[in-house]
Amino acid sequence: MIDDAGYLITNHFMNKHSGTGGGNGVFNLYNEIGDHFWGLIEFVKNKLKDDKIVYFIMHEDKNDFGDIKPKTIGKLLDEKVCIEGMFTIALRCMTDNSKHYFKTQSDGSDICKTPLEMFTDKEIDNDLKIVDTTIREYYELNKEEK
Repeated sequence: MIDDAGYLITNHFMNKHSGTGGGNGVFNLYNEIGDHFWGLIEFVKNKLKDDKIVYFIMHEDKNDFGDIKPKTIGKLLDEKVCIEGMFTIALRCMTDNSKHYFKTQSDGSDICKTPLEMFTDKEIDNDLKIVDTTIREYYELNKEEK
């Protein structure tokens, strides 16, 4: 689990932004941040064993139109990469008074998504163990090879 994955981006920016010298240096820093975060996601997707699941936990950001996406820094990850598109599953943590839950499907204003029939409900308990068990069952990751 990488919690909070967004702070990998923020920390990279905060550690280097004052030394960039402005202009192209700042532009290069945003490119470096985008390259590193994209590279991390690609590493997890393509280099780890298939039975390894890594959870990227991030804060969300809402634009002026009410659309919700993962909070990042810079336009490269938002506009050119669209990091949520690199994932098959994107849950959104919600709260209703004292009840916390995950949304499994989008209402059109956020990026929630799960494969068809993975979850029968659009809202599930905020319990990562249940999520992990469901994912492993759906993709048959717990079955031993014969």
